[in-house]
This record gives sequence, C-alpha cells and structure tokens, in this order.
Amino acid sequence: MNADWRRTTWGELIELKYGKALRDYKNGTGEYPVFGTNGAVGSCDKALCPFPGIIIGRKGAYRGVHFSDKPFFVIDTAYYVNPKADFNIKWAYYHLLHQDINNLDSGSAIPSTSREDVYQLPAFVPPRHFQDYMVRVLDSLNEKIQINRQINQTLEQLAQAIFKSWFVDFEPVKAKIAALEADGSEEDALLAAMQAISGTSLFDADASAAGAEAELARLQAEQPEQYAELRATAKLFPSAMQDSELGEIPEGWGVSQIGDEVTVVGGGTPSTKNPIFWEGGRISWTSPKDLSNLADKVLVETERKITEAGLAKISSGLLPINTVLMSSRAPVGYLAMAKIPVAVNQGYIAMKCEKVLSPEFVIQWCEAHMDEIKSRASGTTFAEISKKNFKIIPVVVPPESLMSAYTRQVLPLYEAIEINVRESDNLAQLRDTLLPKLLSGELSLTTTVFEPDSRNVADATA
Repeated sequence: MNADWRRTTWGELIELKYGKALRDYKNGTGEYPVFGTNGAVGSCDKALCPFPGIIIGRKGAYRGVHFSDKPFFVIDTAYYVNPKADFNIKWAYYHLLHQDINNLDSGSAIPSTSREDVYQLPAFVPPRHFQDYMVRVLDSLNEKIQINRQINQTLEQLAQAIFKSWFVDFEPVKAKIAALEADGSEEDALLAAMQAISGTSLFDADASAAGAEAELARLQAEQPEQYAELRATAKLFPSAMQDSELGEIPEGWGVSQIGDEVTVVGGGTPSTKNPIFWEGGRISWTSPKDLSNLADKVLVETERKITEAGLAKISSGLLPINTVLMSSRAPVGYLAMAKIPVAVNQGYIAMKCEKVLSPEFVIQWCEAHMDEIKSRASGTTFAEISKKNFKIIPVVVPPESLMSAYTRQVLPLYEAIEINVRESDNLAQLRDTLLPKLLSGELSLTTTVFEPDSRNVADATA
C-alpha cells in the first residue's frame, strides 16, 4: 500500500441504514428503483435514500453489493450506505464489491449479514484524486460493456422481428395475397411483398405505403444491388396459403417434426470424484448455469473444462460450433447458440442443424414456440422436457431457398453479437484484473486519458 493511503475499517467510513418494508413495488411504475438483497426488484414513487449510493444485501443465500446512480428505495432485506466521511461513493462501491460480503454470516437460521461484521472489514483509502481516477477507469470499462449489451439487444430484437414477420405472421405472403385481391398485378404483389420485407429489415415498420414505395424507389436508384436482392427474396414467397394440420401456412411449405429437421442430443456429467476427467481439462463443458448468466444468446466461454477422458464419458461427444442449446430442466428454456465446440451435461437438449433449418432459424423458432415447449415438460420436483417429447413438436419448414435468404439476412446480426460478447468478456476480464491492483495501490496510474471505446487501458506502472 502506498504511503499516502490510509488503513482503516468500514465502520469508520460508513453507516449501514436498514431498508423498510414496502408494498406493491414489483409492479410499480414510479421513477425510483427499489432494491433488495439480490439487486433491483421493482420501482416506486418515493426514495428512501435521497442520493445515489450503495446497497448491501442483508438476508438470503445470496447477499450482493449493488449501486444505484439515482435516489432509490431499499426494502427490509438489505442495507443502504450512509457515508460518514468524504470519499467517492462509487470508489466505495468497487471496494466493497471486491470484498466477500456474501460469506459474512451472523449464524441465524436465515443466512444474514450483520452491520458489525461489515464495519470490521478493512478498508484502504487512497487520496481522493486517485479514487476519482479509479472510478473513471472502471466506469469506462463497464460503460462499454453496457453499450455492447444494448447493441446486442437491438440486434436480437431485429432478428426476432424478421423471423416473426416471415415465419410466424407470414407477412410477405399475406401482402401478396392482399395486392392480388385488390385486383393488383403480379408486379403489384411482388412490390407489396418487398414493402413487407423491407418494413422489417430495412425501414421503419410503421411507414406508410407511400413512404415504403418512395423508399423502394430510392433504394433502386441508390443501391441497385440491394434492391435486386430484396426483389429476389420477395419472389421466394408464394402468393397463396394452404391448409395444414397447423392451420393455414404458405403454399408449398411443409409441416414436419423438429426432431426430423435437426439432430437432437443430450449430454452427461463425468464423475466429479474422478480427477482424471477434470484436472487440467481444456475442453469446454457446459451446464445450464452457463446460460443463466448470459446477457445474449451466444455462448463463447464455459465455467468448467473437461479432459479427453471426461469427454469420452459423454455419449454425444464434442458438439460443433453453431449447435443450438436449450436447457431442458430447472428451468426449461434457456437458449444459446454455441460459438465454440462444446460438450453438454444432462440438463440440455442440444440441436445440431445439419439439414435445411439453419441455427439462426432454430434458435428463433425455439424462442417463438417456448410456451408450447414448456407445456410438454413434466415432472414432480421440477419441470423437464424429454428429448422424446421435444422431437415431436411440429414445425413449419419453408423451402431451402427461402431459408438461405433468411440466414443471409440474420447471420451478420449474430456475427456482430458474437464480436460484442467477446469484446465485453475481454473488457470484464481486464476490469476484474485491474480492480484488486487499483484497490491495493499496486498500480500507480500515470495518465487520466481513458475513453469507453479505447482498446487499451491507460498506461500503468507498478
């Protein structure tokens, strides 16, 4: 620790204030966030803490440290921090985040953290200018991670919108039918389908017909190759519907079972008592826990690794990149596309997309039909869907040419999501590496230049 740092305890720096009971916060619409032991749990129209600050979990198996950047309310399962000294409150948050609050236990029947235990924790207080700088560096990393998440949410919503328009609502087909029923020509029907497609993928979906026509004319003049691709895609949609066991579907499309269109496999867990299956392992092995922590539906890293000997114990072996993963129990329905070769445990239904349906289609199909998937689950202790019950779920199968066109549309979206996820993982690793070094004074930062989109952290010397 540097000579100008002060060693003290949190009891000298803060007072922990009890939260209060509150009703109807889970469905609240007020401007103030409500926090409990696990983080934000709702909103309300009044603030218990009138300034941005720190929340520390008081009761429960998981008692986290959280931060609100605006005034907030705290329910009675948590404390909030009232500063007793002059310090950067965000620096205190990062410091407390690094300390193992969750393992402080008062010994009561319900796991809980006492104020006295927190007060006795050591605190190493640097000069204020260093606190401020540390916060700027760490906030910059977190802000870039958050920006990536927001971008990925938008990309995922766009992929969902295209899938729903083409394969759930059949909008391009219905646009053609409507044009023909209005005594339009085949060309009018084609233009109507182009407008329906572009309304989802290129322009504002709520644009007027006249506006859409103007956009198509502009596209043809300014980007003829993109216009030609849009026209070619519109031609792939039929101009009539047909009856099927699932109701009306586009003419020429088929109805199958998902198990006939993808290869469905499960997994297993090599004995954790045998170190030969785990120690030194480099093969990615996933349980649904990995998916529970994902902000985006792509898997690029797993918490645990297995050895070749461990892999040999799993009948499904090493699954290829772009396998679609769905948790089959506790709970049913976590989804991700594997962007690494991976082995899975018994809590998955894994789908290898080796026929017409692409992984980008299958993951959106699972999302769109999740209610039906869950309805086929059974179990007394917890719901679980078997591979047998999953395989027989019907699926509408479009022609291969249209599937290829859809994949061309959404593949760049998932490629961008993957890039952002990998960048965010790298930034998180960098943040987590920097944090203890900054808190201990091991690093002396020599510049205050750091931007959220920077690829490098400011120069640091020991």
